[in-house]
Amino acid sequence: MPNRPSSLPNRAGLGLKPQHYATIHSERPDVGFFEVHAENYMMAGGPAHRHLTAIAEQYPLSLHGVGLSIGAARPLDRDHLERLRVLEQRYAPLAVSEHLAWSSHDIGFLNDLLPLPYTAETLARVVEHVDTVQTVLGRPILLENPSTYVLFEASDVDEIDFLTQVARRSGCGLLLDVNNVMVSCTNHRVDPYAYIDRFPLPLIGEIHLGGYDEAVDGRGERFLIDAHGSETRPDVFALYEHVIALAGPRPTLIEWDNDVPDFPVLYAEAARVDDVLARGFLNLRRAS
Repeated sequence: MPNRPSSLPNRAGLGLKPQHYATIHSERPDVGFFEVHAENYMMAGGPAHRHLTAIAEQYPLSLHGVGLSIGAARPLDRDHLERLRVLEQRYAPLAVSEHLAWSSHDIGFLNDLLPLPYTAETLARVVEHVDTVQTVLGRPILLENPSTYVLFEASDVDEIDFLTQVARRSGCGLLLDVNNVMVSCTNHRVDPYAYIDRFPLPLIGEIHLGGYDEAVDGRGERFLIDAHGSETRPDVFALYEHVIALAGPRPTLIEWDNDVPDFPVLYAEAARVDDVLARGFLNLRRAS
């Protein structure tokens, strides 16, 4: 494709859902990009690929993985990595991302993104795994900060320092999930704004926004769950505005994977984000 951009546009993007294929084909909505979960398209053909091929001809594409198990204490699944390589070559997305998590063990694949202790040993392993993925794909990836519900006594490296070191040693970028920041910081009684103020903002290649569910823990205090089943909560959106004020406009995805609403609801969420990004561009022009 001639004059293909090298990175996602600094616009709002949406997760591509099968129930919205027809609307996207017929209405061509003004969306900055679409993101798909890689594992949903690892088959050779079929209707999903026909739809994705048509949409990828009209919109920038981001590929978001959930199954590489980057943090696992075992070698990467080479078959899974090969399927990812084939998919990446087929669509040439402008971004490829994965989670700082693990989901595989000797018993097989666990359908969850599980946290890992932040130690020198796990840091070396994650760097090795990220380097392997990037070597196979022939490109840098983005690594996403996790949502966590427990802390490990073994951890002796701060999460932000851990992410920064992975990026610097492997050459990868970072995907800042603002909802994950709010979930983790609330659960662990940490100031989310202080977390953002320390985050290596120049390394951000993409941002995620989403909704959380709320419960009460055994001490009667707020406990948040990264649910992806509702609009972005006001406190998360305010934190996102703080990120953009500090970092400037960045590609921003609305994640809504459960109880997916009709397309106009998602489109309205994207419009809110684009308004924030437009103000970010204006502030940059005023400062220059």
